[in-house]
This record gives sequence, C-alpha cells and structure tokens, in this order.
Amino acid sequence: MPLVTIDVIRNVFTPQQKQDLIAKVTRAMLEVEGESLRNVTWVRIKEFEGGDWAIGGKALNAADVQALTTREVA
Repeated sequence: MPLVTIDVIRNVFTPQQKQDLIAKVTRAMLEVEGESLRNVTWVRIKEFEGGDWAIGGKALNAADVQALTTREVA
C-alpha cells in the first residue's frame, strides 16, 4: 500500500490547490505502480503551523513562503 505524505505550512495552499496536489500525485504514482493499486494508494497533506518549519535556522510562516515564491530568481 503506497503512502505519500506532502508536508506544507498551513495557509500556503488553497483547498483547491491541495486537491490538485492529491490528484496529480495519485496519477504520478499510478503511472509507476499501475492502475490496479488505485484503491490502496494513499496521498495525504500534513499541515504545520507557521514557525514550526525552518530553513537555514530561520522559522518560516505562510507569508515567508509566499514571498519566496514571488521572488525573482537571478
């Protein structure tokens, strides 16, 4: 039974985006494992509160992540 867990910071993704993640990750898994395992393929999204997640020692919240995604890459 495959189990995929996607860890995110709360309030970064909308409910629709989370549903899209679930659907697309499920499809990707089925491409590898085969359609016969659809009924036992689990995809879950685990949300963490802002401040419970850090990069390089800096605690992040939803606004920090959103700022990272809008920053232009040089």
